[in-house]
Amino acid sequence: MSEIGVFPNAWAVIMAGGSGTRFWPASRRLRPKQLLPLAPGDDRSLLRATLERIAPLVPVERVLVVTSAALAEATAAELPELPRENLLAEPSGRNTAPCVGWAASHVRRRDPNGVLVVLPADHHIGVPDAYLAVLRRGLDAASHGAVVTVGIEPTRPETGYGYLEVGEAVGEQIHRARRFVEKPNRQRAEQFLAAGNFLWNSGVFFFRADTILDAIAAHLPGLGQQLRAYDVAAASGTEVALVEKTYDTLPSISIDHGVMEKVDEVLVVPGSFGWNDLGSWTTSWELAEHDAHGNALPQDAVVVDARGNFASVAPGKVVALVGVNDLVVVDTEDALLILPRSRAQDVRAVVEALKARKDERF
Repeated sequence: MSEIGVFPNAWAVIMAGGSGTRFWPASRRLRPKQLLPLAPGDDRSLLRATLERIAPLVPVERVLVVTSAALAEATAAELPELPRENLLAEPSGRNTAPCVGWAASHVRRRDPNGVLVVLPADHHIGVPDAYLAVLRRGLDAASHGAVVTVGIEPTRPETGYGYLEVGEAVGEQIHRARRFVEKPNRQRAEQFLAAGNFLWNSGVFFFRADTILDAIAAHLPGLGQQLRAYDVAAASGTEVALVEKTYDTLPSISIDHGVMEKVDEVLVVPGSFGWNDLGSWTTSWELAEHDAHGNALPQDAVVVDARGNFASVAPGKVVALVGVNDLVVVDTEDALLILPRSRAQDVRAVVEALKARKDERF
């Protein structure tokens, strides 16, 4: 297997354009979750942690960050060492297939043999060394032309993630993926866990730039045609103008549905490295240190007959919980959120309500 330093053509694409609505009120439209230090015990933003985590494999000059135009300046400020030409600003959000395709076209122009690892900016990784070992396997397989993904070994019957059914081994800790499976109900999730050959779909992918662009051309021909137009425009220095004019006409589809589920073969590298996608306040509670009653609270909190609660409050404030269970309490300078932990996914409804009434505090 390849070791660190043997991937001269390795490039990382970090997808950092999300709005992080489920982490309101900490996450806001112009300061979304990837720019916040939401992982317990880590004062780095999720984006910075992602960049620094992959540094042993991919130097910063071969890292592309794709974000929204509205977040470009904040993202550049968060990663001042990132070359500005490596920051791609999408004029509008069109899901991950256009994001990955556009980044791959940039890599192919600069390095025709480039091999990509595509990473969301909002993952928490508990065991970085094990994570890097999985990335090495994925890059190694992709460098030979394979389309590869990472599957997370499940620890519970989770209904919030998509799954991969794993087939036969084709190498050391690498298998064929039989199929992608949508988010299951509880019963199916329990069946997947019991079967032992289903992994969580991590959303981490590997492929050569030319391989994924050929696959996009085959399965999303409209997107492929526009990406070729961007290449032509780049040669004459007019790519930015063309992107601004046409990006919102690109198909809004994920790379999973648009390409990965349609290619002839996908390989999967199983991984167990303390992964969490930090999707809601519930995941923050899961990762935090708990007291004897399952509460994840500031050190000076006052707790009376309360269990399973999560609280995040502004510095200098004391939170007191009396006779309540399984709540999320998030207090910021201008907003207060209180809801049952079981309904943490519904925070996005608050954001939609604020948008509807034109309240800028979203």
